[in-house]
Amino acid sequence: MKEFFLPYTIENQITKMKNTLSLDFCDVVIYDHYIIVTIKEGTILTPEHNNTLIKITESYFEESPFVYISNRINSYSVNPEIYYKTVQINSLKGFAVVSQEYKAKINAQIEKMFFKKPFEIFSEIEDAVTWAKTLIKRD
Repeated sequence: MKEFFLPYTIENQITKMKNTLSLDFCDVVIYDHYIIVTIKEGTILTPEHNNTLIKITESYFEESPFVYISNRINSYSVNPEIYYKTVQINSLKGFAVVSQEYKAKINAQIEKMFFKKPFEIFSEIEDAVTWAKTLIKRD
């Protein structure tokens, strides 16, 4: 069984969680300026799922900039239409995909075409978190 979160340190500082949520289609870990979402195996991510995630981000980051980190350890499908609504979230400053799988990275390259804010692909969560923190500092 794969874990969706492992504690780690960034730049010798412990990164603290604000909250964790487990939904029927994903697990969510919320931090001060980023959110890590792990979609569950076999899910087809629909606009309805996306609306749920948007409501979560609005409740935690309404006035605060944040980065969405997609932790892609499971196989699932994304309807790219969801990015049209996601990119409209004013406080969303960037989107990161984390995967070690070649296919997931190729899919993320396609998804990137639908997203009009900073969008990066990483192999490790730690690299995505470092990028997120840098992006927030620049804002």
